Amino acid sequence: MVLNYIWISFFLIALVVALVRTIGYFMQQGFDLTFLVTFTEADRDVFPSIVQSTFSMAKTSVEISIYLIGIMTLWLGIMKIGEKGGAVDIMSRLVSPFFRRVFPEIPKNHPAMGSILMNFCANMLGLDNAATPFGLKAMRDLQEINPNKDTASNAQIMFLVMNTSGMTIIPVSIIALRAAAKAANPTDIFLPLLLSTFCAFITGLIIVSIVQRINLFNKVVLLYIGGISLFIALLFVYLKSLSQHRLETFTALSGNTILFGFIMFFLIIGLIKKVNLYETFIEGAREGFEVAVKIIPYLVAMLVGIGVFRASGAFDWIMHGIGSFIAFLGFDTRFVDALPVAFMKPLSGSGARGMMVEAMTNFGPDSFAGRLASVFQGTTETTFYVIAVYYGAVNIKRIRYTVGCGLLADLAGVFAAIFWTYVFFG
Repeated sequence: MVLNYIWISFFLIALVVALVRTIGYFMQQGFDLTFLVTFTEADRDVFPSIVQSTFSMAKTSVEISIYLIGIMTLWLGIMKIGEKGGAVDIMSRLVSPFFRRVFPEIPKNHPAMGSILMNFCANMLGLDNAATPFGLKAMRDLQEINPNKDTASNAQIMFLVMNTSGMTIIPVSIIALRAAAKAANPTDIFLPLLLSTFCAFITGLIIVSIVQRINLFNKVVLLYIGGISLFIALLFVYLKSLSQHRLETFTALSGNTILFGFIMFFLIIGLIKKVNLYETFIEGAREGFEVAVKIIPYLVAMLVGIGVFRASGAFDWIMHGIGSFIAFLGFDTRFVDALPVAFMKPLSGSGARGMMVEAMTNFGPDSFAGRLASVFQGTTETTFYVIAVYYGAVNIKRIRYTVGCGLLADLAGVFAAIFWTYVFFG
C-alpha cells in the first residue's frame, strides 16, 4: 500500500503544480504578475512536457530492462556455478555468524547468505551492474523461506534497507565522471564519501534492528561491526597517505580486479568439484533472463511516475523553497547547489548522475557544490528504484516499513555527506 500512495502522489502533485504553472502563464497575459513571479513559455508547455516524459521514461524503462537481461543472464550463471561448486558456501561461512544474528529468519547455510554477501561486495566495490543481479537473486532466495508470499519478510526488509544505504568503498564510476569533468584531483572525494556511506549503512542497520528487536549488542555483532569500523579506519589512514596518482591507480584497479577474482574463484572451485561449468552456467543464466523480463512492468510504473513528477517542475520548486529557507535562516548555502543530487538519488540513479554532472559543469568539479554532489551520488542508493524492482521480482505487494527505514538511512547519509564535505573542503 505504501508504494501505491507514493506512486499516485507523484501524479497528483504533478497535476497541481502543472495547473498552477499553466494558469499562471495565461493570467499573466492579462495581468501584470511579475512583481510576484514570472511565468514563461516553459510553464505554458508543462503538460506537453509531462506527457512526453511518460513516453521517454517508458522507453528508458525497457532499455534498462534489456540491459539487465544481459547482466542478469551473465551473473546468475556465474552464481549458479558458485553455488554448485561450493564457492558461495565457503564465502558465506565467513559472515554467517553475523548474518545469523542480523537475519535470524534465514536458516543456517541457506543459499540466501551467499547471495546477500555477493550483493554487498559488489555494492562496496561500486559495481552497480553486478550488484543488481546478486540482489535479485538474494530476494528470490529469501522469498523461498517467506511464509507470506505477498508480504515482505523481516529478512527481506533488513536486506533492502542495508542495500539502499549500501556502503561504497570503491566509487569507481564517480571518480571516472570526475576525471572526465577535468577535476584537478578526481579522487579527492574518496574519503568523505567513504565516511558518509558508512554512516548511512550503520544508520539503516540500527533503525531496522530497533523495529525488528534485533540485539546489536550481541558480542558477535559488535565484533563484526567493530571489525568493519577498524577496516574503514585503517583504509582511511592508508589512502590518506597515498599520492594522487597512486590513489587514482588504486581506485581504478581494485574494484574490477577483486570482482574478476570472484569469478575465477567460482570457476576454479567448480573445476575442482568436477561441476559441468558450461551447463551449470546456462542453467543459472536462464533464471536470470526470466527475472529480468519479469521486472519490466514494475520498472515502467515507478520510472514513469518519477518522470511525471520531475517534468511538472515540482522537484525544482522544492529545491528553490529549501534554498530560500536556508538563506532566510542565515546559514551557509553552498551545499544547497548540490542538494538536487541528494533528493534525486532515491528516485533515479541516472537522474542523480545527470544532476551530479550538471553541478560539476555549472560550478566546476573542484567547487564545493561539485565535490558535495559527487559525495551525495556515492553515499546512498536509489531507494524507490530498488524497492520497486526487488519486490517486483518476487511479487511482494505489502512492503511494510521498508520505505520509512530506507529513507531515514538515506537522510543520515545526506547529513553525513554535508558534514564530511565541510570538514574536508569547507
